Amino acid sequence: MTIRVVVADDQALVRSGFSVLLAGEPDIDVVGEANNGAEAVALAASERPDVMLMDVRMPVMDGLEATRRISRDESLAGTRVVILTTFDLDEYVHEALRAGASGFLLKDTLPVDLLNAVRVVAAGDALISPRITRRLIEEFARLPDPATPAAGGALDQLTEREREVLELVAKGQANAEIAAQLYVSHATVKTHVSRLLMKLDARDRAQLVMIAYETGVASPGMA
Repeated sequence: MTIRVVVADDQALVRSGFSVLLAGEPDIDVVGEANNGAEAVALAASERPDVMLMDVRMPVMDGLEATRRISRDESLAGTRVVILTTFDLDEYVHEALRAGASGFLLKDTLPVDLLNAVRVVAAGDALISPRITRRLIEEFARLPDPATPAAGGALDQLTEREREVLELVAKGQANAEIAAQLYVSHATVKTHVSRLLMKLDARDRAQLVMIAYETGVASPGMA
């Protein structure tokens, strides 16, 4: 399967660099480039990409608003957004999660890690750069936001095992790691994660992480 990607960044050099790297892979096709958020939203609607690489700071419309519009468009349910950020922009991570982002990458990410990220997110998993994971957790600890009513009530529907899986997802563990820790099969973990997505009305694993911290299922000390 060919992964269709749109790159949105207001810096032409960065945008073209990512595009050249991605286009050089046999399983990835760059179907568009945008230099602002409004163009990104328009390209998402016309090209229906699997993955959008989205810068935060762009003119006309920033990447957060563009991500929010894409994630709320039911016709774009198959499009996943990966936020491109710098180490000094971690304050945007929490808001980007709320907006519907499925992943976060630093702009100085190694080429092999960028390619892996696109494939991971296209497959339906969330990805957060390890270098910003700890600061993301610290951001959750500082924010006083209460649990969302929908998610808070849905927690009562979770089985004990589903809560365990949710905690491990919030720690950033992949399905294989969760399976090994709980002594269950990889397929069983995938089933639990699918049920969590349905019960908590979450778009993907990134939103499961957000819900886990906001509802108190996970806490910064657990990571």
